[in-house]
Amino acid sequence: MQETFDILDTKGRYTGKVATRDECHQSGHWHKAVAIFIINSKNQVLLQKRSDSKKLWPGMWDVSAGGHVLAGEFGFQAVMRECEEELDIKLDKNDITFIGATTSTNLKGNVINNHFNEYYIVHKDLDPLTLKLQTEEVSEVEWIDRDEIIRRIQNHYEGITDKEGCWEYLIEYYKWQQNQ
Repeated sequence: MQETFDILDTKGRYTGKVATRDECHQSGHWHKAVAIFIINSKNQVLLQKRSDSKKLWPGMWDVSAGGHVLAGEFGFQAVMRECEEELDIKLDKNDITFIGATTSTNLKGNVINNHFNEYYIVHKDLDPLTLKLQTEEVSEVEWIDRDEIIRRIQNHYEGITDKEGCWEYLIEYYKWQQNQ
């Protein structure tokens, strides 16, 4: 059975309608997605390499975890679900910090991806070798130093997904963190 998403209007309000992933991506229905940045005590961010079988950004380095918000789900619930599904990391609501939101439209091939994106931070020290990766989604993970990820973002998303807005929120979070 295919996942279903709440359809939103262009202002992000619930319409009371639900559609499958394929219906949303074929018709361009607005729906929610989450992106999670896991940051360790060395201030490194965990990146995942997307599986080569992914429709969007196959084989590219991406945020720690992320995905669509299912119908009836809130963003923080999707964060907990996606981290467990993709990386086998169990979180509770207190592990998660919301840092902002944007809208995005990605047109890749025949996919129209209109998202209301929510961005979250999780502070956690993990050994990437102990994670059980969801191989349909993730091929590998690695820690990247703060300065290196900022350099890649500022260098036209060098070697990472070109998710505008998403990565800029990570930079802003790092700036805020430095001033604390």
